[in-house]
Formats: sequence, C-alpha cells, structure tokens
Amino acid sequence: MDKISITLEPVDNNRLLNLCGPLNNNIKELEMRFNVEINHRGGSFYFVGAKKNIDIASKALKELYQSTKDNDISSDTLREFLNNPNLLNTSLGDSSLVKDTQFIKFKDYKVKMINKNQERFFKLIKSNDLIFSVGASGSGKTFLAIAAALHYLDLGLMKKIVLVRPAVEAGENLGFLPGDLSQKIDPYLRPMYDALNTIMETRILNSYIEQNIIEVAPLAYMRGRTLNNSFIILDEAQNSTKEQMKMFLTRLGKNSKAVITGDITQIDLPNAFSGLVHVIPLIENIPGVGVCEFSEEDVLRHPIVKKIIQAYEKKK
Repeated sequence: MDKISITLEPVDNNRLLNLCGPLNNNIKELEMRFNVEINHRGGSFYFVGAKKNIDIASKALKELYQSTKDNDISSDTLREFLNNPNLLNTSLGDSSLVKDTQFIKFKDYKVKMINKNQERFFKLIKSNDLIFSVGASGSGKTFLAIAAALHYLDLGLMKKIVLVRPAVEAGENLGFLPGDLSQKIDPYLRPMYDALNTIMETRILNSYIEQNIIEVAPLAYMRGRTLNNSFIILDEAQNSTKEQMKMFLTRLGKNSKAVITGDITQIDLPNAFSGLVHVIPLIENIPGVGVCEFSEEDVLRHPIVKKIIQAYEKKK
C-alpha cells in the first residue's frame, strides 16, 4: 500500500464543503470507485491504496475541486463526472486500475466474488444507476445484489434498502394467504431474508426492519411511490408484467439505484408477457443502464444443479 498527500489550493471552506458533499458522501463515492482510502483535514487530503489508483483518484479530486469554482457537486453531477469515459483517459472499469473487487464488505463481513461475471456485476452496480442481472438460478444474482445494497448502506451512500418481489409463484394470490401484509409476502421474500441473515446479525437485521431502513414490499404495492436515497432490488423480475416493470422502473428517485434480477427460463406468469424479457432490449443502450448475463457455468449450488440446467437447455 502506498500513501500520499495533496493540498487543494486555494483553500476555500465553502468549496471544500461542496467538494466533500453532505456527510462526506462524495469522498466515500471516490473511495469506492477508485478503491482507495481518503482522509482529509482542511484542504489537505491523504490517500492510501495502490499507487495507480491513488494517482487517478487524486487527479480526479483535483479536477472536481477546480469545478467547484462554478458548479455545485451533487451526487448526480459526481456520477456523470466519474462515468465519463474520457476521465483521465480511463474509465472506472479500466484495466489500469488495480482491482480489489473480489470482496463486497458490510461491517466485518466480506462477500467474495468467485467468477468474472460476479465481478462484472459489481462493477456495473458501481458505475450505473439501473442494473439488470439475468441468468441461471443459483448463480448468486440476488445474494450479490443484497450484499452490494448493504455495502452502500454501510458507507452512508444510501439511506434505505427496498426489497421487492412479484407474488405470483405457485399460482397463489396474496389475498388467499393468511395473515397481514408482512406475513402474506414473507414466503415470497424468503430468499432475500436468507441472504440478509447470512450477511447480518439477526438483531441488526431486526433493528433495520423496525426502523424501516430495510423495507420489504410486494411489487403490486409500489405504485405511486418515489424512492429517494434508496437501493432497490426487484427479485424474480421475470414474473413481472410489462405494465408492472414500467411502473417499477419509474419509481426511481434522486440518488437511488435499482437492481433487477431474474431468470427468463423460469417465468410463472399464466397469461401475460414477461416485463423483464420486454424491457431489456428496449433500454439496455440508455446511458446509466447496465446488463449482466449469467450462464449455467456460473451456478454455485450443488454440482448436479448445473447439470440439471444444462439438461433442460438441451431439451428446448
């Protein structure tokens, strides 16, 4: 690990506040994008990390500080700046960066990414606000999305996590299940709870749910909402209709991200066209949208699961 320090001049407290953002969120975003640690006191900034990463991050910080003379550095303008492929002659996914994307961290827990598609998925999350993750069941799509959401929450880059799922499996309707809304939707969201329980202590998870920091909701109940400062995950999206998908995508508010996961070989919709199948070719080329495709080679469950998926693929 290398360490360097730089001083931004002229030192102007208002410009420094603009640069760092509320609760230092802009600095946290730079740390995550460039895989460095940044501390500062006044106009002096201290970097720890791989030398190549520090060089790029420090140059980006200087350019951002120059722009504070005339512009406010909002979360949106920061992302636009960082996603500019001409930034320092490198993009955030450029091979010149020393990579440390093998782990996603939440407090003391580390989630290891074990293949290139998982690493690419997390890169897309960092550099886009709308990410589609499609492919074989058991490839870790939902687990990685939840790990990334907790990572953003832990860094203070998001204030809330919203977990959403269509409730159409097994031909059942929410109204015919016993209990209140939470009890009705619970069986459908159990895979998400399993991921949360793996990464978090139960007492912390329960506290987050009680404080509404983590919210679970059926897709049908998302209409009319605007979700700001939120990391939103729509799981099993292949079971959303075209109308539901459009409704969900237009819930995205300021400083929010949405990850949509699904497996188009497991569509349970009885009499409707899958919104996931419909939407990807429609919007995949829009800036800020990323698509990651997993195959049966990425399946992480029992080895026989991969063979079962391959057998079904051959049968088509």
